[in-house]
Amino acid sequence: MRQLIRGRTLSFHADPVETEDSFTYLEDGALLIENGKIAVIGDYASLRQDGLPEIDHRPNLILPGFIDPHLHFPQVQVIASWGAQLLDWLNTYTFPSEAEFRDADHATRMADAFLKLLLSHGTTSAVAFCSSHARSAEALFSAAESRNMAMIAGKVMMDRNAPEGVLDTPQSSYDDSKALIQKWHGRGRQRYAISPRFAITSTPQQMEAAGALVREHPDCHIQTHLSENLAEIEYTLSLYPKARDYLDIYETYGLLGPKILLGHCIHLREREIARMAETGSRAIFCPTSNLFLGSGLFDEAGLRAAGVPTGIATDIGGGTSYSMLQTLNEGYKILQLRGQKLHPYAAFHWATRGNALALGMEDRIGTLAPGTDADFVVLDSHATPAMALRMEKAQTLAEELFILQIMGDDRAVAQTYVAGKPML
Repeated sequence: MRQLIRGRTLSFHADPVETEDSFTYLEDGALLIENGKIAVIGDYASLRQDGLPEIDHRPNLILPGFIDPHLHFPQVQVIASWGAQLLDWLNTYTFPSEAEFRDADHATRMADAFLKLLLSHGTTSAVAFCSSHARSAEALFSAAESRNMAMIAGKVMMDRNAPEGVLDTPQSSYDDSKALIQKWHGRGRQRYAISPRFAITSTPQQMEAAGALVREHPDCHIQTHLSENLAEIEYTLSLYPKARDYLDIYETYGLLGPKILLGHCIHLREREIARMAETGSRAIFCPTSNLFLGSGLFDEAGLRAAGVPTGIATDIGGGTSYSMLQTLNEGYKILQLRGQKLHPYAAFHWATRGNALALGMEDRIGTLAPGTDADFVVLDSHATPAMALRMEKAQTLAEELFILQIMGDDRAVAQTYVAGKPML
C-alpha cells in the first residue's frame, strides 16, 4: 500500500550537540509510505501524485516515533506508589505486583494496556523488562507482534533477595531465556534482551548463566541496572566482595559491550566510566524515576566527555510518566541542577535518533530517512489552552519544540504511526 503523509517534518541526521547541521525541517513536507517503510521524504509539492491517497496533518509536526530504552512492563500498576526509595519500593510494591504475571490472562491484559499507553504517548519502540515468568514475555511479544511494533524485551532473571513468587533459578532462567530467544528473537520486528535484573537479585551462578546466553547469542541486547542508589551500591558490593566496583560484576561475567543497556548510572566511579567508554556500554538516563525515588542526578555532560553513549527513558513504573515529552521535561531540570543545558534540538534528537543509536538500530528506527520503518508521531503544539496561549509568542522551531518538551504530554500526540499504520 502506498500513501502520502503531509505535515511539517523534522528528522535528525546528526547530534545537535556536536554539529550545527544536524536536522532536516520541511515546512510543507511529506512522507511517501510503501509497505510499512518510508520510501521518500521531501517537499509535498514534489511528492504529490494524482490518485495517491493522502493524509494531511498540517499544521502539526511529524517526527520519528519516540523510543523508550528502559522500562518495566509488569509495573503498569505500580506507577505512582507512594513513599519509598529504591530497595523498599521494590519489596513493598514492585515484587508483589510482578508476582501476578505468573497468570497468563493477567499478563495478556496488561500487555495490551501497556502498548496502548505507549502508543498514546507517541512511543513506537521500547526496551522492556518483563517479569521472571516466561509467559509475561510471551504476552508482550505477542501483543507487540500483533501491532507490528519494534519491541526489545526479555524475562527478568532473578534467583535471590525477592519473594518466592518472583524467583527463578540459574538453570530455569537460562532455559526460559534460551527458549524465548529461539522463538522470538528476530521474528518480525521482535528482538530479545537478556535481562539479569541487577546484581542484588542474581547469584554468581545466575550471572554465569547470563554470560553464557550473551556468548551464545551475541546479537541479543542485554539490559540491567547500575548505580541507581547509594544503598543499592553498598548492598551490591557486600554480595560481591571481590568486585572492584559495581560495574566490575557485569564485566566479570562478560556482559559489557555495545549491546548492554545500563539503567541509571548515577553514582559511577572513574574506573567504571572509563570501562564503559572503552567497551561501548550504554548508560540510560531515567529522569522521572531518579527524581521520584530520590536516587540522584545524572551527569550527561560528564559521560559525553568521557565517550559513553547514552539514552533517555521513562523507567515505568519507578518513572512517573509514559510520556517521552515529560521525560525530556524532567531531564532538562535534572541537568539544570547539574549546571548543564538540554537544548530542545538535543532533547528531541535524544528521544529519537539518539536512542536508536544507543540501541544500534539507527538504520531502522529513530529517523524519517528513506528505507527505515515508517514509525512516526504527529505532535500538536497547540494541544492545550495553555500551550496554545504560549505558542502565540513562539517565533522559532526551537521555541515550539521547547514548549512541547516542557508543556506537552499525551494530549500533544495527535497520531502515532507504526509501520505506516495509524494506531490511535
